[in-house]
Amino acid sequence: MTRTYLQRPLAVLAAALMLGSIAACSGSATPSSGVSTTTSATPSSGASTTTPAQSAGVASAAAGPVTCAPGTDGSLTPVAFQLNFTAGGYNAGFALALQENYYKDAGLNVSIAKGQGSGTTAKLVASGQAGLAYADAVAVMQLIAKGAKIKILSTMYQTPTNAVTVLKKSGITKFADLKGKSIAEPVGEAPTALMPILLDFNKMTDADVKRIPMPGTAMTSALLQGQVDAILGSTDGYSLILEEQGAELVNFPFADYGVATVGVSIIASESFLAEHGDTVKCFVQASLKGWDAAIKNPKLAIDDLVKTFPNDTRPVLNTGQLKAAIALFCTNGAKFVGKAEPEAWTRTVDIAQKVLKLPTGLPATAYYTYDYLPQTLPTACPIQ
Repeated sequence: MTRTYLQRPLAVLAAALMLGSIAACSGSATPSSGVSTTTSATPSSGASTTTPAQSAGVASAAAGPVTCAPGTDGSLTPVAFQLNFTAGGYNAGFALALQENYYKDAGLNVSIAKGQGSGTTAKLVASGQAGLAYADAVAVMQLIAKGAKIKILSTMYQTPTNAVTVLKKSGITKFADLKGKSIAEPVGEAPTALMPILLDFNKMTDADVKRIPMPGTAMTSALLQGQVDAILGSTDGYSLILEEQGAELVNFPFADYGVATVGVSIIASESFLAEHGDTVKCFVQASLKGWDAAIKNPKLAIDDLVKTFPNDTRPVLNTGQLKAAIALFCTNGAKFVGKAEPEAWTRTVDIAQKVLKLPTGLPATAYYTYDYLPQTLPTACPIQ
């Protein structure tokens, strides 16, 4: 059997990205660095996916069905997956797919690298330092509009978890009360790109608030210590951390204040898809199976998250994060977990064109494709 290998240094986050030849999600491989591997199986139920227009190179790589299984000699294809953020309940489905051998059953040896924000992760993919990753759709769309060859493959968060968060004792009770206030923003994370949209929808501009960029890890203490009036956080992350410390909060969720854009998604570079399309299909299929299991058995998902990231997890907090994430999987008109409907994409692009000045000549299908989703999706909406 002839084998070739691909290696791309993930210099910024020190994660190796390796993939073997991928005739049909099989092939022998030297295990990639990071967490162990896992699975994919035929999804249980769902609707057939459709394919929007896309570049010829990506389309040709995605054509036809694919068999997801180890090689005849038991060999696995190494895959490195770059997360958007640190380990948490919001990526527990991937950890479950890893620990329960869903990736391995699909012929994949998967390693998972923690991230430092969707903006940073998207730039890694755009620069070729990562091939397959997880990032907020709007952050990715901004790069695509500037010429980055990236495709959004499977959308988990149908609306953003992002929210402007204040302490209840601040007296801020409505969005308009934020005028003249200081708002901490996490450097490199998706909410920063979405903030102009939020302000515009609520008849405010950048001049009406004081936006203060800082590391995400510093924001909760800055709010608690009164250094800022508000933070640009998330209901599945920062808010839970603050509540864990006893803080009483008022949240202004983006989705409730006009910004119902599609959210965190599995993404890949077009060159990566052209070279490794079958492997990507198997990865997406196994990942969606993992999320289906996480929805049905949250405790198992958190246990597997702890096994995957033993030094970075807090089970009580992570359970809250997972619950908050699942609550957004079937919003915005979604019919199946992992797939944003065309109407949601059209709304998202319309908003981004208006506020972020994305080019009007690019249709919604320039940003996403359904070609790497399984023919049937395992989890129907609404979630039972």
